[in-house]
Amino acid sequence: MKKWVQISQGAPPTQPPLSLPQSLWQYLWSRGYKTENELEELFSPSLLGLTHPFALDQMDIAVERLIAALKNQEKICIYADFDMDGTPGLALLKRGLELCGFLEIIYFQPKRLIDGYGVHEYKIEEFKAQDVKLIVTVDVGITDVQAVARANELGIDVIITDHHLAKEQLPQALAIVNPNKPGDVSGLGHLCGAGVAFYLVLALKMKLKELGLLENDFSSKVLLDCFTIGTLTDMVPLIRENRVLVKHGLKAVQNTDRPGLKAMLKQLGLARKELQAGDIAIRLAPKLNALSRLEKDILPIDIFLAESDVQADQLVKNVMKNNNERVKLQERAELEAEKLFFDSRQQGFIWVSSEDFHQGVVGLVATKLSQKYNLPSFVGAMSSEGKITGSARLPKEYDGSLLDALDYSNAALVKFGGHAPAAGFELEVSKKEELESLLQEYYNQNKSTQTTEQILEYHAESCFSEVTHGFMRWLDQLGPFGEKFESPIFRLNRLVVQTHKVLKGGHIKFKLYPEQQKNILREGLWFSPPRERMNLYKEGDVVDLLGEPQWNYFNGSLSIQFLIKDIQLSEV
Repeated sequence: MKKWVQISQGAPPTQPPLSLPQSLWQYLWSRGYKTENELEELFSPSLLGLTHPFALDQMDIAVERLIAALKNQEKICIYADFDMDGTPGLALLKRGLELCGFLEIIYFQPKRLIDGYGVHEYKIEEFKAQDVKLIVTVDVGITDVQAVARANELGIDVIITDHHLAKEQLPQALAIVNPNKPGDVSGLGHLCGAGVAFYLVLALKMKLKELGLLENDFSSKVLLDCFTIGTLTDMVPLIRENRVLVKHGLKAVQNTDRPGLKAMLKQLGLARKELQAGDIAIRLAPKLNALSRLEKDILPIDIFLAESDVQADQLVKNVMKNNNERVKLQERAELEAEKLFFDSRQQGFIWVSSEDFHQGVVGLVATKLSQKYNLPSFVGAMSSEGKITGSARLPKEYDGSLLDALDYSNAALVKFGGHAPAAGFELEVSKKEELESLLQEYYNQNKSTQTTEQILEYHAESCFSEVTHGFMRWLDQLGPFGEKFESPIFRLNRLVVQTHKVLKGGHIKFKLYPEQQKNILREGLWFSPPRERMNLYKEGDVVDLLGEPQWNYFNGSLSIQFLIKDIQLSEV
Protein backbone atom coordinates (compact mmCIF):
# COMPACT_ATOMS: atom_id res chain seq x y z
CA MET A 1 0.00 0.00 0.00
CA LYS A 2 1.28 3.45 -0.89
CA LYS A 3 1.57 6.20 1.70
CA TRP A 4 -0.41 9.37 1.04
CA VAL A 5 1.24 12.63 2.08
CA GLN A 6 -0.14 16.15 1.77
CA ILE A 7 2.44 18.48 0.22
CA SER A 8 1.68 21.45 2.46
CA GLN A 9 0.08 20.72 5.81
CA GLY A 10 -2.54 23.09 7.15
CA ALA A 11 -4.63 25.77 5.51
CA PRO A 12 -3.39 29.13 4.21
CA PRO A 13 -3.70 31.86 6.87
CA THR A 14 -5.94 34.04 4.70
CA GLN A 15 -9.27 33.66 2.93
CA PRO A 16 -9.03 32.77 -0.78
CA PRO A 17 -8.36 35.82 -2.97
CA LEU A 18 -10.10 36.34 -6.32
CA SER A 19 -13.05 34.21 -5.06
CA LEU A 20 -10.97 31.06 -5.56
CA PRO A 21 -12.37 27.72 -4.34
CA GLN A 22 -10.73 26.78 -1.04
CA SER A 23 -8.97 23.63 -2.28
CA LEU A 24 -7.51 25.47 -5.30
CA TRP A 25 -6.25 28.19 -2.95
CA GLN A 26 -4.60 25.44 -0.87
CA TYR A 27 -3.02 24.01 -4.04
CA LEU A 28 -1.63 27.37 -5.15
CA TRP A 29 -0.41 28.14 -1.63
CA SER A 30 1.50 24.85 -1.62
CA ARG A 31 3.16 25.92 -4.90
CA GLY A 32 4.30 29.25 -3.45
CA TYR A 33 1.66 31.60 -4.89
CA LYS A 34 0.63 33.61 -1.84
CA THR A 35 -0.37 37.12 -2.94
CA GLU A 36 -3.13 38.46 -5.12
CA ASN A 37 -0.59 40.01 -7.52
CA GLU A 38 1.19 36.66 -7.97
CA LEU A 39 -2.13 34.98 -8.66
CA GLU A 40 -3.25 37.59 -11.18
CA GLU A 41 0.02 37.19 -13.08
CA LEU A 42 -0.40 33.41 -12.98
CA PHE A 43 -3.93 33.52 -14.38
CA SER A 44 -3.17 36.19 -17.02
CA PRO A 45 0.47 35.77 -18.14
CA SER A 46 1.82 38.47 -20.45
CA LEU A 47 4.09 38.02 -23.45
CA LEU A 48 5.73 41.35 -22.62
CA GLY A 49 7.82 39.88 -19.81
CA LEU A 50 9.76 37.31 -21.87
CA THR A 51 13.54 37.14 -21.49
CA HIS A 52 15.33 39.03 -24.27
CA PRO A 53 16.50 36.53 -26.94
CA PHE A 54 19.97 38.08 -27.11
CA ALA A 55 20.47 37.08 -23.46
CA LEU A 56 21.37 33.65 -24.84
CA ASP A 57 25.12 33.26 -25.22
CA GLN A 58 26.38 33.54 -28.83
CA MET A 59 22.94 34.46 -30.15
CA ASP A 60 24.49 37.58 -31.64
CA ILE A 61 27.03 35.48 -33.58
CA ALA A 62 24.30 33.14 -34.84
CA VAL A 63 22.10 36.01 -36.01
CA GLU A 64 24.99 37.82 -37.70
CA ARG A 65 25.85 34.67 -39.68
CA LEU A 66 22.23 34.10 -40.67
CA ILE A 67 21.91 37.66 -41.93
CA ALA A 68 25.06 37.18 -44.01
CA ALA A 69 23.53 34.01 -45.47
CA LEU A 70 20.35 35.92 -46.28
CA LYS A 71 22.24 38.71 -48.04
CA ASN A 72 24.36 36.25 -50.02
CA GLN A 73 21.40 33.93 -50.80
CA GLU A 74 23.32 30.94 -49.42
CA LYS A 75 21.82 27.48 -49.13
CA ILE A 76 21.03 26.56 -45.52
CA CYS A 77 20.39 23.08 -44.11
CA ILE A 78 18.31 22.64 -40.96
CA TYR A 79 19.48 19.46 -39.22
CA ALA A 80 16.95 18.39 -36.57
CA ASP A 81 16.54 15.49 -34.19
CA PHE A 82 13.86 12.92 -35.07
CA ASP A 83 11.83 13.16 -31.85
CA MET A 84 8.73 15.20 -31.07
CA ASP A 85 10.82 18.15 -29.94
CA GLY A 86 13.20 18.26 -32.89
CA THR A 87 10.41 17.71 -35.42
CA PRO A 88 8.15 20.65 -34.46
CA GLY A 89 11.36 22.63 -33.91
CA LEU A 90 12.35 21.92 -37.52
CA ALA A 91 8.93 23.00 -38.79
CA LEU A 92 9.10 26.13 -36.63
CA LEU A 93 12.57 27.17 -37.78
CA LYS A 94 11.83 26.44 -41.44
CA ARG A 95 8.76 28.67 -41.39
CA GLY A 96 10.53 31.32 -39.31
CA LEU A 97 13.43 31.54 -41.77
CA GLU A 98 11.05 31.64 -44.74
CA LEU A 99 9.11 34.50 -43.14
CA CYS A 100 12.42 36.31 -42.65
CA GLY A 101 13.08 36.04 -46.39
CA PHE A 102 15.26 32.93 -46.77
CA LEU A 103 14.73 31.05 -50.03
CA GLU A 104 17.41 28.33 -50.13
CA ILE A 105 16.45 25.99 -47.26
CA ILE A 106 16.77 22.21 -47.15
CA TYR A 107 16.32 20.01 -44.08
CA PHE A 108 17.36 16.62 -42.76
CA GLN A 109 16.46 14.38 -39.83
CA PRO A 110 18.31 11.15 -39.05
CA LYS A 111 16.08 8.10 -38.84
CA ARG A 112 15.68 6.60 -35.39
CA LEU A 113 16.13 2.96 -36.46
CA ILE A 114 18.65 3.41 -39.28
CA ASP A 115 20.86 6.38 -38.41
CA GLY A 116 20.36 6.85 -34.70
CA TYR A 117 20.71 10.05 -32.70
CA GLY A 118 23.14 12.85 -33.52
CA VAL A 119 24.78 14.78 -36.33
CA HIS A 120 26.48 12.26 -38.63
CA GLU A 121 29.70 12.91 -40.54
CA TYR A 122 28.56 11.13 -43.71
CA LYS A 123 25.65 13.56 -44.01
CA ILE A 124 28.06 16.50 -43.82
CA GLU A 125 29.76 15.11 -46.93
CA GLU A 126 26.39 14.98 -48.71
CA PHE A 127 25.55 18.55 -47.70
CA LYS A 128 28.86 19.71 -49.18
CA ALA A 129 27.93 18.07 -52.47
CA GLN A 130 24.61 19.95 -52.36
CA ASP A 131 26.45 23.27 -51.95
CA VAL A 132 25.22 23.88 -48.40
CA LYS A 133 27.09 26.81 -46.82
CA LEU A 134 25.48 26.82 -43.36
CA ILE A 135 23.99 24.13 -41.12
CA VAL A 136 21.63 25.11 -38.29
CA THR A 137 20.79 22.29 -35.88
CA VAL A 138 17.62 21.91 -33.84
CA ASP A 139 17.58 19.89 -30.60
CA VAL A 140 20.87 18.19 -31.46
CA GLY A 141 24.57 18.80 -31.93
CA ILE A 142 25.93 19.73 -28.52
CA THR A 143 27.97 16.49 -28.29
CA ASP A 144 28.83 16.05 -31.98
CA VAL A 145 32.45 17.17 -31.92
CA GLN A 146 33.67 15.10 -34.88
CA ALA A 147 30.81 15.94 -37.24
CA VAL A 148 31.24 19.66 -36.62
CA ALA A 149 35.00 19.34 -37.13
CA ARG A 150 34.34 17.69 -40.49
CA ALA A 151 31.99 20.52 -41.46
CA ASN A 152 34.71 23.02 -40.62
CA GLU A 153 37.18 21.11 -42.80
CA LEU A 154 34.73 21.28 -45.70
CA GLY A 155 34.08 24.99 -45.26
CA ILE A 156 30.54 24.65 -43.91
CA ASP A 157 29.64 26.84 -40.94
CA VAL A 158 27.57 25.27 -38.16
CA ILE A 159 25.19 26.98 -35.75
CA ILE A 160 24.12 24.60 -33.00
CA THR A 161 20.79 25.20 -31.28
CA ASP A 162 20.20 22.64 -28.56
CA HIS A 163 19.15 22.30 -24.94
CA HIS A 164 20.83 19.05 -23.94
CA LEU A 165 23.71 18.94 -21.51
CA ALA A 166 27.20 19.26 -22.95
CA LYS A 167 30.09 16.89 -22.39
CA GLU A 168 33.56 18.05 -21.41
CA GLN A 169 34.51 18.98 -24.97
CA LEU A 170 32.27 21.34 -26.93
CA PRO A 171 32.08 21.20 -30.73
CA GLN A 172 34.00 23.97 -32.50
CA ALA A 173 30.86 25.38 -34.09
CA LEU A 174 30.63 28.97 -35.28
CA ALA A 175 27.96 29.53 -32.61
CA ILE A 176 26.39 27.34 -29.94
CA VAL A 177 23.04 28.63 -28.73
CA ASN A 178 22.21 26.40 -25.78
CA PRO A 179 20.91 27.74 -22.45
CA ASN A 180 22.31 24.68 -20.67
CA LYS A 181 25.90 24.94 -21.88
CA PRO A 182 28.65 26.13 -19.54
CA GLY A 183 28.86 29.91 -19.44
CA ASP A 184 25.30 30.69 -20.50
CA VAL A 185 23.60 32.92 -17.92
CA SER A 186 20.33 33.60 -19.75
CA GLY A 187 18.27 31.64 -17.23
CA LEU A 188 16.45 29.89 -20.09
CA GLY A 189 17.55 26.36 -19.25
CA HIS A 190 13.92 25.22 -19.15
CA LEU A 191 13.50 25.67 -22.92
CA CYS A 192 13.23 22.59 -25.13
CA GLY A 193 14.90 22.32 -28.54
CA ALA A 194 11.91 23.87 -30.31
CA GLY A 195 12.00 26.63 -27.70
CA VAL A 196 15.62 27.50 -28.48
CA ALA A 197 14.76 27.54 -32.20
CA PHE A 198 11.87 29.90 -31.43
CA TYR A 199 14.22 32.27 -29.63
CA LEU A 200 16.60 32.17 -32.60
CA VAL A 201 13.79 33.34 -34.89
CA LEU A 202 12.80 36.05 -32.38
CA ALA A 203 16.36 37.37 -32.30
CA LEU A 204 16.77 37.19 -36.08
CA LYS A 205 13.48 38.99 -36.71
CA MET A 206 14.39 41.67 -34.17
CA LYS A 207 17.78 42.34 -35.80
CA LEU A 208 16.40 42.33 -39.34
CA LYS A 209 13.78 44.92 -38.36
CA GLU A 210 16.46 47.04 -36.71
CA LEU A 211 18.54 46.96 -39.92
CA GLY A 212 15.54 47.57 -42.16
CA LEU A 213 16.01 44.18 -43.84
CA LEU A 214 12.69 42.55 -42.92
CA GLU A 215 10.63 42.97 -46.08
CA ASN A 216 7.38 41.57 -44.65
CA ASP A 217 6.75 41.81 -40.92
CA PHE A 218 4.99 38.91 -39.21
CA SER A 219 3.70 37.94 -35.79
CA SER A 220 5.86 35.44 -33.93
CA LYS A 221 2.61 33.92 -32.64
CA VAL A 222 2.34 31.99 -35.93
CA LEU A 223 5.22 29.84 -34.66
CA LEU A 224 3.66 29.05 -31.28
CA ASP A 225 1.79 25.98 -32.56
CA CYS A 226 5.09 24.16 -33.07
CA PHE A 227 6.66 25.67 -29.93
CA THR A 228 3.76 24.35 -27.86
CA ILE A 229 3.84 20.83 -29.28
CA GLY A 230 7.60 20.56 -28.74
CA THR A 231 7.44 21.96 -25.21
CA LEU A 232 4.58 19.75 -24.02
CA THR A 233 5.98 16.63 -25.66
CA ASP A 234 9.54 16.99 -24.39
CA MET A 235 8.39 17.25 -20.75
CA VAL A 236 10.49 20.32 -19.96
CA PRO A 237 9.41 22.39 -16.94
CA LEU A 238 6.22 24.32 -17.66
CA ILE A 239 7.45 27.43 -15.89
CA ARG A 240 8.27 31.05 -16.76
CA GLU A 241 8.59 31.54 -20.56
CA ASN A 242 7.39 28.02 -21.28
CA ARG A 243 4.21 28.50 -19.29
CA VAL A 244 3.45 31.91 -20.80
CA LEU A 245 4.11 30.81 -24.38
CA VAL A 246 2.22 27.52 -24.06
CA LYS A 247 -0.75 29.38 -22.54
CA HIS A 248 -0.93 31.43 -25.75
CA GLY A 249 0.33 28.54 -27.88
CA LEU A 250 -2.59 26.23 -27.15
CA LYS A 251 -4.79 28.77 -28.94
CA ALA A 252 -2.24 28.81 -31.78
CA VAL A 253 -2.53 25.02 -32.14
CA GLN A 254 -6.30 25.27 -32.09
CA ASN A 255 -6.21 27.91 -34.85
CA THR A 256 -3.22 26.53 -36.77
CA ASP A 257 -3.09 27.02 -40.53
CA ARG A 258 -1.01 23.86 -41.01
CA PRO A 259 -3.24 21.40 -42.95
CA GLY A 260 -1.63 18.35 -41.35
CA LEU A 261 -2.18 19.52 -37.78
CA LYS A 262 -5.74 20.62 -38.60
CA ALA A 263 -6.49 17.17 -40.02
CA MET A 264 -5.01 15.47 -36.95
CA LEU A 265 -7.10 17.60 -34.58
CA LYS A 266 -10.21 16.75 -36.59
CA GLN A 267 -9.38 13.03 -36.57
CA LEU A 268 -8.94 13.06 -32.77
CA GLY A 269 -12.13 15.03 -32.12
CA LEU A 270 -10.18 18.05 -30.92
CA ALA A 271 -10.93 20.51 -33.73
CA ARG A 272 -13.74 22.32 -31.90
CA LYS A 273 -12.52 21.81 -28.36
CA GLU A 274 -10.67 24.33 -26.21
CA LEU A 275 -7.34 22.54 -26.09
CA GLN A 276 -5.62 21.56 -22.86
CA ALA A 277 -2.00 20.52 -22.43
CA GLY A 278 -3.01 16.87 -22.12
CA ASP A 279 -4.70 16.95 -25.51
CA ILE A 280 -1.29 17.62 -27.04
CA ALA A 281 0.96 15.54 -24.80
CA ILE A 282 -1.31 12.51 -24.40
CA ARG A 283 -3.56 12.39 -27.45
CA LEU A 284 -1.80 14.10 -30.37
CA ALA A 285 1.94 13.69 -29.87
CA PRO A 286 2.08 9.90 -29.29
CA LYS A 287 0.25 9.32 -32.58
CA LEU A 288 2.87 11.36 -34.43
CA ASN A 289 5.75 9.90 -32.46
CA ALA A 290 4.68 6.41 -33.53
CA LEU A 291 5.70 7.36 -37.08
CA SER A 292 9.35 7.81 -36.09
CA ARG A 293 9.24 4.65 -33.99
CA LEU A 294 8.14 2.44 -36.89
CA GLU A 295 9.56 4.46 -39.82
CA LYS A 296 7.26 3.08 -42.49
CA ASP A 297 5.23 5.14 -44.95
CA ILE A 298 5.58 8.63 -43.49
CA LEU A 299 7.41 10.55 -40.78
CA PRO A 300 6.11 13.14 -38.28
CA ILE A 301 7.58 16.06 -40.23
CA ASP A 302 5.31 15.18 -43.17
CA ILE A 303 2.30 16.11 -41.03
CA PHE A 304 3.80 19.46 -40.04
CA LEU A 305 4.75 20.35 -43.61
CA ALA A 306 1.69 19.03 -45.50
CA GLU A 307 0.64 21.64 -48.06
CA SER A 308 -3.00 20.80 -48.78
CA ASP A 309 -6.08 19.42 -47.05
CA VAL A 310 -6.24 16.50 -49.50
CA GLN A 311 -2.63 15.54 -48.81
CA ALA A 312 -3.17 15.99 -45.06
CA ASP A 313 -6.24 13.73 -44.97
CA GLN A 314 -4.32 10.92 -46.66
CA LEU A 315 -1.36 11.37 -44.32
CA VAL A 316 -3.61 11.23 -41.26
CA LYS A 317 -5.02 7.88 -42.38
CA ASN A 318 -1.46 6.56 -42.39
CA VAL A 319 -0.80 8.13 -38.99
CA MET A 320 -3.69 6.24 -37.41
CA LYS A 321 -2.72 3.02 -39.18
CA ASN A 322 0.85 3.31 -37.89
CA ASN A 323 -0.33 4.13 -34.38
CA ASN A 324 -2.62 1.10 -34.27
CA GLU A 325 0.34 -1.06 -35.27
CA ARG A 326 2.50 0.60 -32.61
CA VAL A 327 -0.13 -0.10 -29.95
CA LYS A 328 -0.28 -3.80 -30.91
CA LEU A 329 3.52 -4.12 -30.94
CA GLN A 330 3.74 -2.42 -27.57
CA GLU A 331 0.99 -4.52 -25.97
CA ARG A 332 2.56 -7.79 -27.19
CA ALA A 333 5.98 -6.68 -25.99
CA GLU A 334 4.62 -5.68 -22.57
CA LEU A 335 3.00 -9.09 -22.07
CA GLU A 336 6.15 -10.95 -23.09
CA ALA A 337 8.34 -8.65 -20.99
CA GLU A 338 6.27 -9.33 -17.88
CA LYS A 339 6.47 -13.09 -18.46
CA LEU A 340 10.26 -12.93 -18.92
CA PHE A 341 10.58 -10.91 -15.73
CA PHE A 342 8.41 -13.28 -13.71
CA ASP A 343 10.48 -16.23 -14.95
CA SER A 344 13.76 -14.56 -13.96
CA ARG A 345 15.56 -14.39 -10.63
CA GLN A 346 16.23 -10.68 -10.80
CA GLN A 347 15.99 -8.72 -7.57
CA GLY A 348 15.62 -4.95 -7.44
CA PHE A 349 15.53 -4.31 -11.21
CA ILE A 350 14.09 -5.59 -14.50
CA TRP A 351 16.19 -6.66 -17.51
CA VAL A 352 14.41 -8.35 -20.40
CA SER A 353 15.20 -8.71 -24.08
CA SER A 354 13.67 -10.53 -27.03
CA GLU A 355 13.95 -10.84 -30.78
CA ASP A 356 10.18 -10.25 -30.85
CA PHE A 357 10.49 -6.75 -29.37
CA HIS A 358 10.37 -3.95 -31.94
CA GLN A 359 13.19 -1.49 -31.38
CA GLY A 360 10.80 1.42 -31.73
CA VAL A 361 8.74 0.48 -28.65
CA VAL A 362 11.36 -0.67 -26.11
CA GLY A 363 11.40 2.76 -24.45
CA LEU A 364 7.63 2.68 -24.04
CA VAL A 365 7.76 -0.84 -22.59
CA ALA A 366 10.53 0.14 -20.17
CA THR A 367 8.45 3.10 -19.02
CA LYS A 368 5.39 0.90 -18.44
CA LEU A 369 7.36 -1.72 -16.48
CA SER A 370 9.11 0.88 -14.32
CA GLN A 371 5.81 2.52 -13.43
CA LYS A 372 3.96 -0.73 -12.79
CA TYR A 373 6.59 -2.47 -10.67
CA ASN A 374 8.42 0.56 -9.26
CA LEU A 375 11.74 -0.87 -10.42
CA PRO A 376 14.53 0.34 -12.74
CA SER A 377 13.66 -1.29 -16.06
CA PHE A 378 16.00 -2.23 -18.92
CA VAL A 379 14.36 -3.50 -22.13
CA GLY A 380 16.21 -4.59 -25.26
CA ALA A 381 15.31 -5.53 -28.84
CA MET A 382 17.48 -8.22 -30.45
CA SER A 383 18.43 -7.77 -34.10
CA SER A 384 19.32 -10.39 -36.69
CA GLU A 385 22.88 -9.00 -36.63
CA GLY A 386 23.40 -10.19 -33.05
CA LYS A 387 22.95 -6.79 -31.40
CA ILE A 388 20.62 -5.70 -28.64
CA THR A 389 19.44 -2.09 -28.65
CA GLY A 390 17.81 -1.12 -25.40
CA SER A 391 16.15 1.59 -23.37
CA ALA A 392 16.12 2.03 -19.61
CA ARG A 393 13.70 3.95 -17.40
CA LEU A 394 13.73 4.81 -13.70
CA PRO A 395 10.53 5.13 -11.65
CA LYS A 396 9.83 8.54 -10.18
CA GLU A 397 9.96 7.13 -6.67
CA TYR A 398 13.62 6.13 -7.06
CA ASP A 399 16.61 8.11 -5.91
CA GLY A 400 19.38 6.97 -8.21
CA SER A 401 20.77 7.09 -11.73
CA LEU A 402 20.50 4.67 -14.62
CA LEU A 403 23.79 6.04 -15.92
CA ASP A 404 25.52 4.89 -12.74
CA ALA A 405 24.07 1.39 -13.20
CA LEU A 406 25.09 1.27 -16.86
CA ASP A 407 28.54 2.63 -16.11
CA TYR A 408 29.00 -0.16 -13.54
CA SER A 409 27.91 -2.64 -16.24
CA ASN A 410 30.03 -1.06 -18.97
CA ALA A 411 32.10 -4.22 -19.55
CA ALA A 412 29.03 -5.87 -21.08
CA LEU A 413 28.04 -2.90 -23.23
CA VAL A 414 29.06 -1.51 -26.60
CA LYS A 415 27.83 1.96 -25.64
CA PHE A 416 25.32 3.78 -23.47
CA GLY A 417 24.13 7.32 -22.80
CA GLY A 418 21.24 9.49 -21.73
CA HIS A 419 20.05 10.96 -18.47
CA ALA A 420 19.65 9.73 -14.89
CA PRO A 421 15.99 8.69 -15.32
CA ALA A 422 16.07 7.68 -19.00
CA ALA A 423 18.91 6.10 -20.95
CA GLY A 424 19.78 4.04 -24.00
CA PHE A 425 22.32 1.26 -24.41
CA GLU A 426 23.65 -1.31 -26.88
CA LEU A 427 25.33 -4.69 -26.41
CA GLU A 428 26.08 -7.96 -28.19
CA VAL A 429 23.49 -10.72 -27.73
CA SER A 430 26.26 -12.90 -26.27
CA LYS A 431 26.62 -10.40 -23.39
CA LYS A 432 23.00 -10.39 -22.20
CA GLU A 433 23.61 -12.74 -19.23
CA GLU A 434 26.74 -10.81 -18.27
CA LEU A 435 24.72 -7.60 -18.24
CA GLU A 436 22.12 -9.24 -15.99
CA SER A 437 24.84 -10.35 -13.56
CA LEU A 438 26.45 -6.90 -13.47
CA LEU A 439 23.13 -5.16 -12.95
CA GLN A 440 22.31 -7.60 -10.14
CA GLU A 441 25.66 -6.83 -8.51
CA TYR A 442 25.04 -3.11 -8.82
CA TYR A 443 21.56 -3.21 -7.31
CA ASN A 444 22.67 -5.58 -4.55
CA GLN A 445 25.31 -3.01 -3.60
CA ASN A 446 23.04 0.00 -4.00
CA LYS A 447 19.89 -0.98 -2.18
CA SER A 448 20.06 2.33 -0.34
CA THR A 449 19.05 4.09 -3.55
CA GLN A 450 15.70 2.31 -3.49
CA THR A 451 12.69 3.90 -1.82
CA THR A 452 11.17 1.13 0.29
CA GLU A 453 7.83 2.88 0.73
CA GLN A 454 6.10 4.49 -2.21
CA ILE A 455 4.88 7.99 -1.46
CA LEU A 456 1.94 9.61 -3.25
CA GLU A 457 1.62 13.33 -2.71
CA TYR A 458 -1.55 15.39 -2.89
CA HIS A 459 -2.16 19.11 -2.62
CA ALA A 460 -5.42 19.48 -0.71
CA GLU A 461 -8.60 17.78 0.43
CA SER A 462 -11.76 18.40 -1.53
CA CYS A 463 -15.23 16.93 -2.04
CA PHE A 464 -17.62 16.26 -4.90
CA SER A 465 -19.88 19.16 -3.88
CA GLU A 466 -16.97 21.62 -4.26
CA VAL A 467 -15.88 20.33 -7.68
CA THR A 468 -18.60 21.98 -9.74
CA HIS A 469 -18.56 23.34 -13.29
CA GLY A 470 -17.53 26.69 -11.81
CA PHE A 471 -14.61 24.99 -10.05
CA MET A 472 -13.55 23.40 -13.35
CA ARG A 473 -13.63 26.76 -15.11
CA TRP A 474 -11.18 28.07 -12.50
CA LEU A 475 -9.04 25.03 -13.18
CA ASP A 476 -9.13 25.70 -16.93
CA GLN A 477 -7.95 29.27 -16.36
CA LEU A 478 -5.15 28.03 -14.13
CA GLY A 479 -3.72 25.75 -16.83
CA PRO A 480 -1.76 24.73 -18.74
CA PHE A 481 -0.41 22.00 -16.50
CA GLY A 482 2.74 20.01 -17.10
CA GLU A 483 6.21 19.25 -15.79
CA LYS A 484 6.99 21.26 -12.62
CA PHE A 485 3.45 22.69 -12.71
CA GLU A 486 1.42 19.52 -12.36
CA SER A 487 -2.35 19.33 -12.19
CA PRO A 488 -3.65 19.53 -8.63
CA ILE A 489 -4.20 16.20 -6.94
CA PHE A 490 -6.98 16.16 -4.36
CA ARG A 491 -7.88 13.74 -1.61
CA LEU A 492 -11.57 12.86 -1.41
CA ASN A 493 -12.76 10.87 1.60
CA ARG A 494 -15.63 8.48 2.27
CA LEU A 495 -17.04 7.87 -1.19
CA VAL A 496 -19.38 4.95 -1.82
CA VAL A 497 -18.72 2.63 -4.77
CA GLN A 498 -21.96 2.40 -6.74
CA THR A 499 -20.48 0.43 -9.65
CA HIS A 500 -17.08 -1.04 -10.52
CA LYS A 501 -16.25 -2.13 -14.07
CA VAL A 502 -13.02 -3.52 -15.54
CA LEU A 503 -12.39 -2.05 -18.99
CA LYS A 504 -10.37 -3.26 -21.95
CA GLY A 505 -6.68 -2.72 -21.29
CA GLY A 506 -6.89 -3.47 -17.58
CA HIS A 507 -8.38 -0.13 -16.53
CA ILE A 508 -11.22 0.36 -14.02
CA LYS A 509 -14.21 2.67 -14.17
CA PHE A 510 -15.97 3.51 -10.90
CA LYS A 511 -19.20 5.34 -10.24
CA LEU A 512 -18.97 6.99 -6.83
CA TYR A 513 -21.01 9.25 -4.57
CA PRO A 514 -20.35 10.88 -1.17
CA GLU A 515 -21.51 8.78 1.77
CA GLN A 516 -24.19 11.29 2.75
CA GLN A 517 -25.00 12.71 -0.71
CA LYS A 518 -26.29 10.03 -3.08
CA ASN A 519 -27.48 12.67 -5.52
CA ILE A 520 -23.90 13.72 -6.44
CA LEU A 521 -22.56 10.99 -8.70
CA ARG A 522 -19.15 11.12 -10.38
CA GLU A 523 -17.17 8.72 -12.54
CA GLY A 524 -13.60 7.81 -11.65
CA LEU A 525 -11.10 6.21 -14.04
CA TRP A 526 -8.14 4.25 -12.72
CA PHE A 527 -5.65 3.45 -15.47
CA SER A 528 -3.42 0.36 -15.17
CA PRO A 529 -3.96 -0.44 -11.47
CA PRO A 530 -1.77 -3.16 -9.93
CA ARG A 531 -3.02 -6.58 -10.93
CA GLU A 532 -3.64 -7.65 -7.33
CA ARG A 533 -6.01 -4.71 -6.79
CA MET A 534 -8.14 -5.14 -9.91
CA ASN A 535 -11.11 -6.64 -8.04
CA LEU A 536 -10.35 -5.45 -4.53
CA TYR A 537 -13.22 -2.95 -4.37
CA LYS A 538 -16.87 -3.90 -4.71
CA GLU A 539 -20.24 -2.19 -4.77
CA GLY A 540 -21.12 -0.60 -1.44
CA ASP A 541 -17.50 -0.20 -0.27
CA VAL A 542 -16.60 3.16 1.26
CA VAL A 543 -13.30 4.43 -0.11
CA ASP A 544 -10.91 7.37 -0.09
CA LEU A 545 -9.16 8.37 -3.30
CA LEU A 546 -6.47 10.61 -4.67
CA GLY A 547 -7.53 12.05 -7.98
CA GLU A 548 -7.32 14.76 -10.57
CA PRO A 549 -10.63 16.33 -11.66
CA GLN A 550 -11.09 16.74 -15.39
CA TRP A 551 -13.77 17.38 -17.96
CA ASN A 552 -15.32 14.41 -19.73
CA TYR A 553 -16.58 15.16 -23.26
CA PHE A 554 -18.84 12.36 -24.51
CA ASN A 555 -21.47 12.40 -27.25
CA GLY A 556 -21.74 16.18 -27.08
CA SER A 557 -22.32 16.27 -23.32
CA LEU A 558 -20.00 17.65 -20.67
CA SER A 559 -19.48 16.14 -17.22
CA ILE A 560 -16.84 16.00 -14.50
CA GLN A 561 -14.80 12.88 -13.81
CA PHE A 562 -11.78 12.04 -11.69
CA LEU A 563 -8.56 10.51 -12.94
CA ILE A 564 -7.73 8.25 -9.99
CA LYS A 565 -4.12 8.07 -8.83
CA ASP A 566 -4.80 5.68 -5.94
CA ILE A 567 -7.71 4.37 -3.92
CA GLN A 568 -8.08 2.65 -0.56
CA LEU A 569 -10.81 1.57 1.84
CA SER A 570 -11.86 4.30 4.26
CA GLU A 571 -11.07 3.85 7.91
CA VAL A 572 -14.07 2.81 9.98
